[in-house]
Amino acid sequence: MNAFFTLLKDNGPAHARLMAGPVLILMVLAMMILPLPPFILDLLFTFNISLSVMVLLVAIFTKKPLDFAAFPAVLLFATLLRLALNVASTRVVLLHGHQGPDAAGQVIEAFGHFLVGGNFAVGMVVFVILVIINFVVITKGAGRIAEVGARFTLDAMPGKQMAIDADLNAGLIREDDARRRRIEVGQEAEFYGAMDGASKFVRGDAVAGLLIMVINVVGGLVIGVGQHDLGFAESARVYTLLTIGDGLVAQIPALVISTAAGVVVSRVATDQDVGQQITSQLFSNPNVLFITACIMAALGLIPNMPHVAFLLLAAMMATAGWVLRRRLAVDGLRRAPEPAQAQAAVDAAAAEASWDDVAPVDPLGLEVGYRLISLVDHAQDGELLHRIRSLRKKFAQDVGFLPPVVHIRDNLELKPNDYRILLSGVEIGRGMVTPGRWLAIDPGGVTMTLPGTATIDPAFGLPAVWIDVSLREQAQVAGYTVVDASTVVATHLNHLMHKHAADLLGRQEVQQLLAHLGREAPTLVEDFVPKTIGVASLQKLLRGLLQEEVPIRDMRRIVDTVAEHAPRLAALSPEGAGPDPVELLALTRVALGRAITQKWYPGESELRVIGLDARLESVLTQAWSTSDAIEPGLADSLLNETQRAIAAQDEQGDPAVLVTPPALRAPLARFLRHQFPMLGVLSTAEIPEDRILRVTTLIGEPAA
Repeated sequence: MNAFFTLLKDNGPAHARLMAGPVLILMVLAMMILPLPPFILDLLFTFNISLSVMVLLVAIFTKKPLDFAAFPAVLLFATLLRLALNVASTRVVLLHGHQGPDAAGQVIEAFGHFLVGGNFAVGMVVFVILVIINFVVITKGAGRIAEVGARFTLDAMPGKQMAIDADLNAGLIREDDARRRRIEVGQEAEFYGAMDGASKFVRGDAVAGLLIMVINVVGGLVIGVGQHDLGFAESARVYTLLTIGDGLVAQIPALVISTAAGVVVSRVATDQDVGQQITSQLFSNPNVLFITACIMAALGLIPNMPHVAFLLLAAMMATAGWVLRRRLAVDGLRRAPEPAQAQAAVDAAAAEASWDDVAPVDPLGLEVGYRLISLVDHAQDGELLHRIRSLRKKFAQDVGFLPPVVHIRDNLELKPNDYRILLSGVEIGRGMVTPGRWLAIDPGGVTMTLPGTATIDPAFGLPAVWIDVSLREQAQVAGYTVVDASTVVATHLNHLMHKHAADLLGRQEVQQLLAHLGREAPTLVEDFVPKTIGVASLQKLLRGLLQEEVPIRDMRRIVDTVAEHAPRLAALSPEGAGPDPVELLALTRVALGRAITQKWYPGESELRVIGLDARLESVLTQAWSTSDAIEPGLADSLLNETQRAIAAQDEQGDPAVLVTPPALRAPLARFLRHQFPMLGVLSTAEIPEDRILRVTTLIGEPAA
């Protein structure tokens, strides 16, 4: 029992909020089913009025619709409460109305006598006018605004989502901010949709009020004349006044709630509430007040007009305009510095520089000409932003780390259809695309020539032609690879990102890789950096793998290998030098040998490769063991023989892979990498034991 009271004490407010809905439903059901005494009816009517006023005030002081996201549900519960009160009061009026005007409680009596002077005809007219105002003016207008708002909000959702994605890709917001903004966009659409439906409750409530009034009047006449032996006139007076009081005490809160609904859906979301918006915008120009004062004064001078009212209002308007003009003038003087001070401030700003003048360089950037802005503008259904986001995800999955965000800008110095790709502010690629047309790339073996603008594929240098959309299917049938302008730019960017993956891997990315691995294998990463290897040495190792197009997805194996061999290599190196990076890279490649082989020979047990002639192998081993360079004649011969071997492999349909002894792999890879980027250089130690190695072409073999 003590535990129960402790829990209730600790969670009292939360439990109260949790029980608010069920308690309100029980109140509604109780009012519809159980007979209520007049005193309880007075309390409930008072609560209904205070609730409507509170809802209106909350609606006025909210700064954006989502600040009052519960309003549709509040509208529903307020309507149910009001209808339940109508049922309860109808029961009391029809049962005890013959006993006098206070039979249904003092609230109904006050509304029936004090507000309309005890005249049921006046009360009926006032009631009908309130219903017309509520139903025809406020509710209909609010419902129309909610309907249009819901439609436009739903239509704008894709654009808002793309804008959020664009800001996220551009690095303007973080992932948490993007997630929060996406949730707000969805909630806004749901809110206007709910308001569109909730406005129908208010319209139905107005119709129900009219019907309930007619039914109560007719029922009261029948009951008063038939059951309580009252005269027709007396019965009409008593029951009609009670019915009018009951209707007014229900319709006034309904009118207030409808006004709150109109305020919520008709306001424009800013950092001000409705009152601040009205006062700051309606009374912001003193000339408006002066002109209004002149018009009121002119009307007040017309004979037989109420001069005092018009002239008094004109004087008040003129005074308000004069005060507003004085205040604006004082504020302007406060904000505007003296000319000498302003000039001094300008001179000081021109003379003094700060760190704010140093603009950081984007790790990865894309600049486009003005005709290509449509490709990166979400408002014009540009697809390039989405493709770049997908491209970064694919890069992270293939290579093993998340690349920097691609910052996109327009550059008026470029030609209209040109774009360029920047790495740390330096151009690494440039191309030209034509929006609205398709690029037909010739991969070799096409069957026809297409009309169009001849060009070169910017990513791979293949011959291509820009064609009209109508020729797309014809080009595909002829064997061309047909892509749109966004795909051309994205493919070029993807190619350069893979080519410069080592340059994209910075110290921050290495730390993030270790942190990511530490969440999955904390014991493996613990004390790895800096006790086993420093961050700089690990970054150099990973960059070496990326330069040779070896993915670093398997960080667990890389860390295992470094942890196993780095201490031994560090012991063999001069003190303080750390492990030999070349030797450590070779050992890491051996550990990743199965993945490296799988890249070149997926699913094949026999590896058809290029080999080195025994004599050339001996010469190269001797040359690189004595120095870091080889003779020019030997270098030219090696390049020519490698080109011949690659062509032979291509004719046989085999990949261009050179397998060498472990000692020659690193220097050969460095020597041949820039001349033959499509050539893979593997060592025999990197080939898994379950693969069959077959040399189909030799480098250095005498030509037949």
